[in-house]
Amino acid sequence: MSQEESMFDEVVTVAVAEPESQQEQRSSNKPKRQPPYHVILWDDTDHSFDYVITMMKRLFRMPIEKGYQVAKEVDSSGRAICMTTTLELAELKRDQIHAFGKDELLPRCKGSMSATIEPAEG
Repeated sequence: MSQEESMFDEVVTVAVAEPESQQEQRSSNKPKRQPPYHVILWDDTDHSFDYVITMMKRLFRMPIEKGYQVAKEVDSSGRAICMTTTLELAELKRDQIHAFGKDELLPRCKGSMSATIEPAEG
C-alpha cells in the first residue's frame, strides 16, 4: 500500500451540533423589545392652538389635522400623548418640546410648553 492510499484510510471524526428546535431558534433570533414610553404634553394658558399644531408638525411630522386633535385634547383634558416610543426617543422628543421656544402669537408667553415621559405599560 502506498503512502497516498494509507492517508485516505484514516477515519476522520467530525462533531455535528444538534439543530435547535424551531421554538428555540425563533426566541434567540428575536431582538429584545424595549418597553414603550409615552411623550406627554401638558396644558397651560400661555400657548395657542396654532403653536401646538406647528410644534406637532415640526417635531412629530403630524399632519395639521392630527396636530389640531392633540391641541384640542391637551386643552380639554390637561394633557395629551404625542407619541409612544422607546425611552431614548421619548427623552429626545420631550427635550425638543422644552426647547421649542415661546409662542410668538401670545405676548404673555415666556417659554416652551411642558412635557414629560412615562412608561406606556403599567
